[in-house]
Amino acid sequence: MTIADPIAFAIFILLWLAYARTTDNRRFRNRVSLTRAMNAQRAAWIRNAMRRDLRMIDTQIMAGLQNGTAFFASTSILALGGCFALLGATEQVFMIFGDLPLVFQAGRAGFELKVGGLACIFGYAFFKFGWSYRLFNYCTILLGAVPMAGDIHKDPAAADLAADKVIRMNILAASHFNAGLRAIFLSIGYLGWFVSPYLLMITTALIIFVLIRRQFYSEARQTVLEQAD
Repeated sequence: MTIADPIAFAIFILLWLAYARTTDNRRFRNRVSLTRAMNAQRAAWIRNAMRRDLRMIDTQIMAGLQNGTAFFASTSILALGGCFALLGATEQVFMIFGDLPLVFQAGRAGFELKVGGLACIFGYAFFKFGWSYRLFNYCTILLGAVPMAGDIHKDPAAADLAADKVIRMNILAASHFNAGLRAIFLSIGYLGWFVSPYLLMITTALIIFVLIRRQFYSEARQTVLEQAD
């Protein structure tokens, strides 16, 4: 491996961390991220649920969130298994790479190191999705503990506290889900490293550019933040 490999990997990690910090905690050029805008909508949803006597629709929404999280957790496990299978097919991979132009060979050890890094990304994604699934489960329980609409007036402070617990748990679950999804997206950019470290820099920058656009300049963000006249 050349000196460009650790530099490219360091850029990959730094861009990952910078993007995560920007979307979760900060603004980008004074623009609120889609993630933070949706957190406000989560709070509005739970507040509306407090005024409903029958909350079947809310439990269905929770179930949908859990199902989506479970799907990505299963996908991460399959991808992790594929990484281990790839380690057992190193010779075949080198035969394919040998026929491709402009591919920088890194040697067997370098290739296995890159596959190990990819496995770590999918392992990280699985733990994030798995914990998110558990938190959405807790969120469902906390939602069930919120007083019924007719009983809120008996102790408004307790009802507000119960709703705040649901909101915070839901946002936390979504945060872990977003972290896992972020890892899946960036794993696509990571694949460029198997060709060359320079392609890793390019693909990582491209993925980050697309993600930033979706978070801060997309039609989805504009729709969420649109105010009624």
